[in-house]
Order: sequence, then C-alpha cells, then structure tokens
Amino acid sequence: MTAQKTTTATLPLPPGELLEMYRKMLTIRIFEEIVFDVYRKGLMPGLAHLSDGQEATPVGVCATLHPDDTITSTHRGHGHIIAKGGRVEPMMAEVMGRVTGYCRGKGGEMHIADVSLGILGANGIVGGGIGIAAGSAFTAKREGKGRVSVAFFGDGAINQGIWYETANIAVLWKLPLIYVCENNQYTEFTHFKKLTAGEGLGARARAMGMKSLEVDGNDVLAVYQAAHELVGAARKGKGPATLICNTFRYGGHHVGEPGTGYRSKEEIAEWKAKDPLPRFENILLEHKVISPADIEAMHDEVLTRVQASVTTAQQAPFPDVKEAGEHVFA
Repeated sequence: MTAQKTTTATLPLPPGELLEMYRKMLTIRIFEEIVFDVYRKGLMPGLAHLSDGQEATPVGVCATLHPDDTITSTHRGHGHIIAKGGRVEPMMAEVMGRVTGYCRGKGGEMHIADVSLGILGANGIVGGGIGIAAGSAFTAKREGKGRVSVAFFGDGAINQGIWYETANIAVLWKLPLIYVCENNQYTEFTHFKKLTAGEGLGARARAMGMKSLEVDGNDVLAVYQAAHELVGAARKGKGPATLICNTFRYGGHHVGEPGTGYRSKEEIAEWKAKDPLPRFENILLEHKVISPADIEAMHDEVLTRVQASVTTAQQAPFPDVKEAGEHVFA
C-alpha cells in the first residue's frame, strides 16, 4: 500500500514544530558535510557512512515520537541521532574518538547511543538494531504506558533473518514496533532490485499480517503523515507496522568511495532534483512559515555550531587504553 503524497494546502503541524523539523534536517546535512571534511583532514579514525540526501526520513518519523519512545539505528545513523534529539558536540567528539563523545570515543561514528534520549544505539551490523527495537517494544507493551519503538534499517537489511523473526512475534504479540526501511536504492554497491525477490518488503510485511505504507522518503511531510498514522495505531495497541521510505544517499557507501562506479550521473542528478531540503524550504516559504533571510540565518547558525564542535572535540583527549574493558555490557 502506497501512502498518499503530502498536500501543502494545509500544514499538519504548527509553525514552531515545522521550523524545528527544518532545523534538524539542516543540521543533519551540515553535520554530514563537516564529517566528510573531518575525514579528509585525517581527524577521525576509520571511515564514515554519511546520510546526506536522506534527511527527510529520520526527521519525519522522529517528529511523531515522544521523548521516552525508543529508536535503534544503523551504520548510517547520524541523521537518526540528530532527529531524536542528539547534540552535535558529543556526536562529533564520538566520530573523532574523543572522551567527550557520547560513548567516550570508544563507539565511533557507527555506534553512537544515548539511552536518556531513547537512542538505543546505532549498529555496524546490518539489521543489528532490529532485535533490540523489538525487545524495547516488548518492554513498552508490558509497561502499558503507550510508548513505541522504531527500528530504522536500510534496504540491505530486508533479507536478514532478524526481520522475519521479530516481525512474526511482534504481530502475534501486537508489539508497538514500527519498522522503518530507508530504501536508498543501493545495498552497498548493488541495486536493491537485484537482491530482493518478489514484490519487496511491503508485500512481506502484509504477508505477516502487518500494515505497510510506502512513501516518498524525500518529502518530510509525507513521511510525517504516514509515520503519525502508524505510530498512533501502535500506541493504541494495534500492533506493529512497516514504513518504507524511498530515498537516496548522495555519496558512496562510505567516504572512501564516491558512489559513481555503480550509479550513473543521470540517476544521481535525478535524485538531487528531489532534494528534501529545498523541497521543504519551498513549502515553508509558500506558507510564510520562514523567510529567505531566516533560512540564511539558520544555515549560518547551524554551520557555526557544527564547525565549533570539531574544534571542541580536538581539545579533548582520546580515551585511555585502560578503559578498554569498561562500559562493556555484552
């Protein structure tokens, strides 16, 4: 089932909340651009997996969540963390391996977590967060306080067994679990249609007896409206659901490759023409929620803050080797 496209005749949220959504999308975009620069300057260990181009999906989904709702993330998870309320300063410090990071620099860019914000962790294992989200949904069900759990994952996780195992029990037990698939079209270097049999995740979810919606993942209001419907139903005890958001990452699978060897210039240009940021800007401008001057000022403000986070992180030490066995839970 494909969700209806958003209508701009009326906006689904008050101006303040719409501006906060835009700020978070802008923060994700600028954060990813600065992380790429940090990588090129050799200021971080390892590689980074960036999500510029995909900003609408995490922001649209997380705008429907409460502070005590939980999410699990992926190796491409910076956007999820920011959308759920994560701060750029400890995020950048974590990316750069410093003790002021969310995980004292020991998790790195793929393993950022802050349980106090309901962020149960990004995960370098494909589909690795799905089981954690199911466990959190089980807890929410037992507590009976109306909380929900969201599992973000990419098209590469569609064929992992953990999705089928958790979906089966989530439907049987009516767990408040929302599966959010960010389909950015490519599983590392291969188009998802070459790897996924049948009619895709939506058909598989429906075969499990689960509601499934598919939306334009670059339209933040369409994502919000679909997520609002599914999250609202889960809060009322109607069980799990699947939301498929079609989107596109602008860069490669990671910063070490440009993403052009297996994607044509025409395909990249086609998706960039549907960039989620200017699309949302145009809606906000049309409804006089924001002005061109406001956009420029917000951009400068966010850019300054993210740039400052790099300087601050550089001033912090790396974790001591004696900490290697500390803060380990499994």
